[in-house]
Parts: sequence; C-alpha cells; structure tokens
Amino acid sequence: MDAHTPCRMISAETVVYDVVVVGLGAMGSAAVYRLARRGVKVLGLDRFEPPHTFGSSRGETRVIREAYFEHPSYVPLVQRAYDLWAELEREAEEQLYVKTGGLMIGDRESTVVHGAIQSAREHRLPHEVLGSAEIRKRYTGLNPADEMVGVLEPRAGILFPEKCVAAHLRLAKKLGAEIRTNERVVGCESKPEGILVRSDTGKYLARRVIVSAGPWVMELVRELGAVLQVERQVLLWFETLEKEIFGPERFPIHLWEYEPDKMFYGFPDLGSGLKVAFHHQGEITDAAWVKREVTEGDIAAMRTLLGKYLPAGNGRFLRGTVCLYTNTPDGHFIIDKHPRDERVIVASPCSGHGFKFGSAIGEVLADLAIGGKSRFDLSLFRLGRFN
Repeated sequence: MDAHTPCRMISAETVVYDVVVVGLGAMGSAAVYRLARRGVKVLGLDRFEPPHTFGSSRGETRVIREAYFEHPSYVPLVQRAYDLWAELEREAEEQLYVKTGGLMIGDRESTVVHGAIQSAREHRLPHEVLGSAEIRKRYTGLNPADEMVGVLEPRAGILFPEKCVAAHLRLAKKLGAEIRTNERVVGCESKPEGILVRSDTGKYLARRVIVSAGPWVMELVRELGAVLQVERQVLLWFETLEKEIFGPERFPIHLWEYEPDKMFYGFPDLGSGLKVAFHHQGEITDAAWVKREVTEGDIAAMRTLLGKYLPAGNGRFLRGTVCLYTNTPDGHFIIDKHPRDERVIVASPCSGHGFKFGSAIGEVLADLAIGGKSRFDLSLFRLGRFN
C-alpha cells in the first residue's frame, strides 16, 4: 500500500463500498461471503477466475485436522472452521468435507508427534497414540519404521478446495456481493475519505480493504517483500497396487515427519489415485515465473518415500500439478491491520497450512472489517513480529 501517493479528487464514477476484498481464494472468498451475510456492501476482486489453478487453493483435496502440531493456539480457530464448513455444506447443498480420521507419524519426539500430542492434551481432544505395529495392523497401506509412532485423531479428514471457494462465491453473489474476476488490482491509496483501490480497469473507494492475495500480496503490501517467500509445491497422484485398502472409509489422511523437519503427506484414494506431496522442501520461486510442469525428478523423489512408507501405493504415476505456498519466516499466518493504515487488513500468507481455516478466517476478517476486533486471539499472527 502506498500511503505517500499525492491525493487526487475522487471522480463521480468511482463506486463506494463498505469493504473491498482483494484476492478470492480460501480466505478472500470466505470473507466476501461472511460480509455479504451481514448485509455489508462488499466487492470482491481477483486477477483470475476463481477457483483457478495459479495459486494455493487448489489440488482437489486439502487436509483438515484438529490436534494441531504447529501450535495449540490454532485449535479454537480450526474448531470454529469445522462448524462453518458444515454450515456452508448445508447452505450450498453439496458435500465439502469427508471424515477419514488422521495420523501424524514420526519419532516420538518429532515436531509432528510431540506437537499433536501437546495440542490434543491442552484442548482435551480425542486421540490415540499408536505404535508402528498397531499402525501397520489397522492401516495395511502404511509401513512406518519400527521406531515411529502415530497420533490418531478421529475428526480429521478432507476438504474439497475448489468446491469450497466456488460455494463461498456463489452464495455471496446470491446475498448481494459484487464479484469482479479477471481484474488485477494495481494499487491501494490512503485517502481521508477511504481507501482508493485501483485495478487495471477501474477504481473503487472503500471504508475498509482486505488484502488476501496469497503469493501476490507483496505487490500490494510492499513491506512484506523482504519477509515472505513463495515456494513451489508439487502434488502427485499414483495408482494403488491394492485399491481396496486405500478407500476413504478405511484409510486416513496422513502426515509423516520421516526425518527431522522433513515431511510429506497423503490422502485416501477417492477414485482418481493416491495423492501425496511433500510439505515444504520446494524451490523458492515467484507467482509469475514458477515452473508449473511436473518433472521426472519430482516424481522420483516421491517414489523413494512411497517405496519405503506406502509400498502398495507406489504404482503407475497418473498425474501431477503445481501449487504455491506463501511462507512467513516462522510458519505462522499473517492476519493484522496494516501498520500505516488500520483501514487495510492483511490476511492469508498461510505457509502451506491455511486452507482448513478458510471458513473461520473469513469470519475473523469480517469481524475486523466491521467492528475492528475478533473474538479469537490473533497475537500469533501479528505483522509486528517481523520488525
């Protein structure tokens, strides 16, 4: 945001909104919907046609889990997200979530296992700690090393990201929200009467602006250019060798810390193959010039892990795609008011683990835009921690 741009007169053609939301992925689409439900005059802008294939809210499936190893402070937020995803399912009249249970697997003192147990105990969440033999017995598709354990949580499962984004936007429009796609925002200027949002085709005046532009957020909040990194992430699907053991009714979502701070995760076979991906370890890139083709090296690196930990899932390679993480230095989100103009709210650089929270963060952003505060503790997500 450029607060130093000389003031210009607002033309008679400039449309005035209560809130303009820039970026309509996981967080932006939910925010537009929540604002529209409250009768707010809201405009949503996106440079593409969401749900699209260029950012982070894609790949057919996303994990949702409750015993959050990253930090116990996330648990109340994801619990609210469960409620709001269920509400969205009812409103949209389509399935957006499948309960499969979830396993966090690693050495007992690994970040994944230790953190999941800590969150589960602090928030009294149902869970089991399983030894490697018990994991192999219950889930014959998984082959953990003897020294590994798993934290099993029953409510974990799958969200369908493209369907979730589409549902939020469709329902928001029905409630009166204006959605403009294929329109790139080029700048936001602080004015006494509001925030002037300029796109490549028009300009809009807003009392509040929510910037939830994912890997493009640095174009609008330049202070983040030295803080955030965009990371290339490859999603891969493989044919299973024993299809019957990988169905969602008997096979959980799973996340492995197979070496210290090295992780990969996977899903049941929903009929289109076993989906697996590394969690981080991708090359640092840029949203404009990221390499979007899946390489033989990408496939070979994953086959090494499949052969060791999911041998019955190491079948024929079916397909792959690339998505983007936008990472903060500490791996936590950014949800905060802009330090130079609190009428601008910055959200959604979520370090590769944010989609599950989208419904709840949309509500948080609506609360911040309307009343200036949220009932959730957002201190973990403050911009000032990077000063």
